[in-house]
Amino acid sequence: MARHHGPRKKTRRKFRKRVRERGLSPISRVIQHFEIGESVHICIDPSVHKGMPNRRFHGRTGKVIGKRGRAYIVEIYDGKKRKELFVRSEHLRPQQTI
Repeated sequence: MARHHGPRKKTRRKFRKRVRERGLSPISRVIQHFEIGESVHICIDPSVHKGMPNRRFHGRTGKVIGKRGRAYIVEIYDGKKRKELFVRSEHLRPQQTI
């Protein structure tokens, strides 16, 4: 069989939801708002395909530096490289401050 090289390869375990969380996410995730400078966690929701970042950024924490359309521009550091991701709010969670 030929090997596929799609953007969601090797995500069977990473993007799996628990049994009671299956289906579409609550609407509150879509309408959540983030301020510029706020820290956010990238937690990819597999039921929403639009605005989904690459699988290697799942679980990373970044800072919101702007907004473009419905998506937020999130800055993360991959080693020493600074990267900007365009992520919709369904795939973001606010960082909890203690």
